[in-house]
Amino acid sequence: MILKASPHQLQFLKPAKTSRGSYQEKEVLVLSLESEELLLEAEAAPLSDLSIDGKENLALLIKPFVGLNFSLTSLYELLDFCEPYPSLRFAVYTLIQKASKENGVWVDSAFTRSERGIKINGLVWMNDIESMEQEAESKIAAGFTCIKFKVGALDFDAECRMLERFRKKHPESTIEIRLDANGAFPKDAAGTLLKDLSRFGVHSIEQPIAPGNWDEMARLCKESAIDVALDEELIGIAPGHYSQLLKEIKPQYLILKPTLIGGFDRCDHWIQEAQKHKIQWWSTSALEGNIGLFDIAQWVSGYDLNLPQGLGTGSLFVKNFPQNTLVQNGILHRL
Repeated sequence: MILKASPHQLQFLKPAKTSRGSYQEKEVLVLSLESEELLLEAEAAPLSDLSIDGKENLALLIKPFVGLNFSLTSLYELLDFCEPYPSLRFAVYTLIQKASKENGVWVDSAFTRSERGIKINGLVWMNDIESMEQEAESKIAAGFTCIKFKVGALDFDAECRMLERFRKKHPESTIEIRLDANGAFPKDAAGTLLKDLSRFGVHSIEQPIAPGNWDEMARLCKESAIDVALDEELIGIAPGHYSQLLKEIKPQYLILKPTLIGGFDRCDHWIQEAQKHKIQWWSTSALEGNIGLFDIAQWVSGYDLNLPQGLGTGSLFVKNFPQNTLVQNGILHRL
């Protein structure tokens, strides 16, 4: 099979805002393996400000291998080359999985057989308070029962008032609230802020403080009034240190982003370690196009899922790759 690489720029319909800033467009590289009978594709889609390889020219890195004929064995050799570049490694590992099956679908699940979908959360992007409230209501009207708010960039009191109004309309018995701070809270104030937020019946908060502060994060996980989920904390951690991180921090949840972690095998490893420590998890896409979104959904559908996943809907971009998923009533289905 011949390896090819094609760069694409995905334009957002509107800026995707977080406490770290906003995205106007997304640079992605589609890797493909082609033969006379087969076309397999995978997406390397780093986040410029968050991925380990977010500033790298992935097309230039992979160029020496483009046009070469690859077998499964030689693909594993390419995987070794991609070790320092998680999003590129994610794409190559995905190609390996697809090449192992004749039709490119390597997970046999109710999702891939189009028999059952995957429950997902409805994401409310960072915006002005009024717009966030409107978006949350539109998600509920669309059938979502788990709503995730991005917090940490606006006035904290205003965010609390927004959550208070939301909770008065939608009690815990009907709607679950997840929060994502993207590491925005100050270390010395995070405990107090989480106590304030706990008044609104919050299920969990992702990455309340910046990654790399293991002692402070461990204290939060132990003392916080809200369960803590590690997200950015997992990026750049070598597999040999997974267990150490979990032992020291003891989080309640892990957020697994396969593109940022470096592939599905790395996510599987995190899950194995999390199970040893009785830590729950869910998977989240990271602004991939439709190719990467479907591959992440395919992978995660191979697990018994008891929590809503954080998978995108493919509707963020002006022009995306061909659609192969559909969201109905907060459920992601395969087309």
